[in-house]
Amino acid sequence: MKRSQTRIITTHCGSLPRPEDLIAQLAARDAGEPHDPAALARRISESVSAVVQRQAEAGIDVLNDGEHSKSSFSNYTGLRLGGLTPVPDVGPQRMPSRDRLEFPAVYEEMQVMYAARPSNVGRRRVRESLACTGPITYTGADLVQADIANLKQAMAVVGAEEGFLTALSPTNVAPHFRNDFYSSEEDYGVAIAEAMNHEYRAIVDAGFVLQIDDPRLATHYDRSPGSSIEECRRTMALMVDVVNHSLQGIPEERVRFHTCYSTNVAPRAHDMELRHFVDLMLNIHAGAYSFEAANPRHEHEWQVWGDVELPEDKVLIPGVVSHCVALVEHPELVAQRIARFASVVGRERVIASNDCGFATAAAGDEVHPDVAWAKTRALCEGAALASEQLWPEVVSGRPV
Repeated sequence: MKRSQTRIITTHCGSLPRPEDLIAQLAARDAGEPHDPAALARRISESVSAVVQRQAEAGIDVLNDGEHSKSSFSNYTGLRLGGLTPVPDVGPQRMPSRDRLEFPAVYEEMQVMYAARPSNVGRRRVRESLACTGPITYTGADLVQADIANLKQAMAVVGAEEGFLTALSPTNVAPHFRNDFYSSEEDYGVAIAEAMNHEYRAIVDAGFVLQIDDPRLATHYDRSPGSSIEECRRTMALMVDVVNHSLQGIPEERVRFHTCYSTNVAPRAHDMELRHFVDLMLNIHAGAYSFEAANPRHEHEWQVWGDVELPEDKVLIPGVVSHCVALVEHPELVAQRIARFASVVGRERVIASNDCGFATAAAGDEVHPDVAWAKTRALCEGAALASEQLWPEVVSGRPV
């Protein structure tokens, strides 16, 4: 995994805006509607090439495929796991979050507005839910190899040195598919972990960095309104054990772990504070940790790292531009955010990123594509400014 040796290098969290025609094709595939698999494969490849080119032009160093082969950062696993059977009307039933309970009128209004957004009209598909009715197996070898081939080809064109591919953590897969087969949720989680390990290994074996997406770790507290911090921590510790089980045999230095508070662009007064789970996150067998640090609820938490003993072989990937505000950050603000982290953990152990994906689902973008790319440019411009401040001995990226 690259480090910031002579300048702050840049990356992002994975999901980037998808073209409208690709969204429609992915939605049709996932809904089981008639579609042309060969045409879809070609369109995905074209879209990956375009999004890699755009990342390179913006100045992103460690880039990916924008998750353009997936309709969602999470739902894609339904196409890659065996043991799942279509069943009607058993979609995930979440308890109201602490924030929804405190701000019910706001959330109801937002739900109505979201449903009426022009970008969502006509995209919805009625799809049967999936439930686990047999042994969980990994069946996505061809799909992950297609992702690998598309990214390799696109990176070769732009001359990128390092790429990453995202994959969902097993603890985030389980809530999407009801367990009707395993005797316990623990056994179900272990089975998913062992199946997803095949995808993780394929990504690393191909020479890419593996990013494990695990928003559930940070969001568990908000979505468990009846539980105390300590009760949530006990559950989260078990989640960490499952994630580590899924990473068996994979070198830590090839793994980066991402957690966030999801793409909930809404009133958020009950996010779990970083200080309450940073120790659990650092128990994940990864070489780098990606987390929210730019949204107004968490920007102050850079100070937490002054009290944390970060192992020497670990790197931080803080978000320095946010997905939860439409304002485009000034590059000087981005540089200030980067400098704060460098002051507590060292300049070589900071990689600049965004808080969360800019386009997490084909159902609609949380961040308008124009804003997402403007924020990406601000991220890279801010990293360049920070580099000038943090490496005064370096001129234009070359040692004096």
